[in-house]
Amino acid sequence: MPLSNTKEVQAMQLPIQKLRPFENHPFQVKDDDEMEQLVWSVLKQGILTPLVVRPLENDEYEVISGHRRLRACQKAGIETVPALIYALDRYAAAIALVDSNLHREKILPSEKAFAYKLKRDALNHQGKTSPQVGEKLLTVEKIGLDGGDSKNQVLRYIRPTELIPQILSMVDAGKIALTPAVELSYLTGQEQQDLLETMESEDCTPSLSQAIQMKKLSQSGELNMDKIFEILREPKANQQEKISFRVEDLRKFFPKSYSAARIQERILKLLEADCRKRQLSRGER
Repeated sequence: MPLSNTKEVQAMQLPIQKLRPFENHPFQVKDDDEMEQLVWSVLKQGILTPLVVRPLENDEYEVISGHRRLRACQKAGIETVPALIYALDRYAAAIALVDSNLHREKILPSEKAFAYKLKRDALNHQGKTSPQVGEKLLTVEKIGLDGGDSKNQVLRYIRPTELIPQILSMVDAGKIALTPAVELSYLTGQEQQDLLETMESEDCTPSLSQAIQMKKLSQSGELNMDKIFEILREPKANQQEKISFRVEDLRKFFPKSYSAARIQERILKLLEADCRKRQLSRGER
């Protein structure tokens, strides 16, 4: 629901203590370096863009857009903020919240996943789709059109909302890609806990083919800790053993003028010479 199409809007200065974050909103608000910069900006220039809110009972307001600005004002000790008040119900507000945040420069996979799920549930509750399975796809098609994704990609994003938080955080960190995460989302909660323990003990994450194996075993009721361990111990298709050294540990053996590339070249030549020497000592040619 585009806010520009909503006629009932009122601009006011609202006390911070009357503002409430949108319940279960999917976008993270972190006290990181970017937040500190925003706090400094708020202290120096004030709030340049009003928050968007909706009225609640007891003379309070729920934030639709501006959660980071609200947090910055709280940290800066600012008592009132400019706000645009829209008379929206919970579901229209949820759609507006998602639409106003999805095109941010930085957005985590988990944020997008829960945002798409929130919007899908809100659209379905508003009666935008009928019960028929085929027509339900119209909802994700609309979400995809608004968010710049295909309907299949929207469905792929929503699936990881079934992951336990620890595994979902690995998706956000880039340790597990979205495609294998979708397959892992079909595992039960206990199976996911077993997978998490195995990943931590073995210091590895599953490939797509390994995730598919686990999903199939889960669906047949055969997945357990031992099976998970066996699957994760299988070598990945593109996995090769390698030995690595820090350049700093090798520099003492070479002139200071040597670059990292020249150190590598020199090491390989020394190894080749040593190999030839050993072959000659064994009478090999």
